[in-house]
Amino acid sequence: MPSGIDVDYFRRIINKLETKVEYADIRVRNSVSNAIVLKDGKIDNVDTGINYAIGIRVLQNGAWGSAFTSDIDKVEQVAENATIIANQLCSDVKLSQTNPEEDIVKSKAKIKIEDIAIEDKIETMKELHKIAQLDQIQSTNISLSESQSSDLIISSEGTNILSDNNRTVLSMNSVASNGEVMQIGHKSLGGVNGFEVVQDADLEEFATGISQKAISLLSAKTPPSGDFPVILDPELAGVFIHEALGHASEADIILQNDSILKGRLGQKIGSELITVIDDASIETGFGYYPYDVEGTKAEKTTLVENGIFKSVLSSRETASKVGEGESSGNARSSVSNKPLVRMSNTYIKPGDSTFDELLEDIPNGIYLKGSRGGQVDTGKGIFQFNAVEAYNIENGELGTHLRDVSLSGTTLDILNNVTGVGSDFNLSVGFCGKDGQTVPVGDGGPHIRVSKATVGGVQ
Repeated sequence: MPSGIDVDYFRRIINKLETKVEYADIRVRNSVSNAIVLKDGKIDNVDTGINYAIGIRVLQNGAWGSAFTSDIDKVEQVAENATIIANQLCSDVKLSQTNPEEDIVKSKAKIKIEDIAIEDKIETMKELHKIAQLDQIQSTNISLSESQSSDLIISSEGTNILSDNNRTVLSMNSVASNGEVMQIGHKSLGGVNGFEVVQDADLEEFATGISQKAISLLSAKTPPSGDFPVILDPELAGVFIHEALGHASEADIILQNDSILKGRLGQKIGSELITVIDDASIETGFGYYPYDVEGTKAEKTTLVENGIFKSVLSSRETASKVGEGESSGNARSSVSNKPLVRMSNTYIKPGDSTFDELLEDIPNGIYLKGSRGGQVDTGKGIFQFNAVEAYNIENGELGTHLRDVSLSGTTLDILNNVTGVGSDFNLSVGFCGKDGQTVPVGDGGPHIRVSKATVGGVQ
């Protein structure tokens, strides 16, 4: 399981298309997946799927024509439909230059999706529920998502890439209550691997840690409000850099006049301590992929270097429109959807400060940990995030435990107010939504210190 993709057949389809249009590509995905949800130790939902999908895209008269099918017998008709659509339209789409790649990429997953029965995976999840049953824990919610696929991208320019892909994610929530207050502990673990992601983890530590976090938050205090020096942990720093800067660096967002970074390439937008990178080639990152959906090889893109805005994220179409020579390799989508410019593994490059060194110069500040979501306006450059927890910083040492804490401000102010970057590093497991499409991503970095940011309580 998978591949099951007849590459020669799709090459023949491309050979026919290239005599009729300026450009054509075909994407094929043959996949199997499982999604299991366990609530309070009982099965809430089990979804298993086998999916074979074919998407065809053609460019003619500067316009895209796209069509999709899950029926292998209708591929030629779908190719014809895409051609007809493109011929009826007229636009100004141009593609940046590319180096066509031919490659076969094997997954490094050790345990494939079919190697372990679903019943055994459910038993592992039930064991997690039992481990999590500490005093004051009222309920748990555990989910396992795993996918395995073979993906083909083949184009009229000579691209021919067949890759095997695996992803596994285990997530858990524990809800604690003392009769007056309820708090949630949450954590996810995952990777571009098979079920070894779960088997190799310390599940005792995973489950008890989540429950202990929820319980500890019951006695935490509400935060002060105002402007403070703050330290962000790697998870919250990663969410900030992904949401506030990463999206603003996407070429399609810039072209839509919805980015605070429009027209700022080459300009200083932050502290010289800040370097921000997007790198899909990191195999340990959840946003890893060897090639994007246009066949562009994954590579490291430095978005910000020592405070200077250096590069945007792009697809071949958007790279052409913003004047980039080549795509950055950030076109992503499912087979049935239009490729969008998306981040992969986005992070702040570590510096050379220890955590104690970041703390020592702060007489009165806030240390914020974890993320519970938030919102960003990329056009105005303003944001508000909710941290999982926080601590007062009192004369360079951690003090009172805090809960329900928000962080807000403007993207450029935060970037310019960075006064310290830690030497540690962590990438979190996540998913990013955009225009109705969701892709796996990694985001993170080290601890960072910011001289002033607005902190308050979560309503």
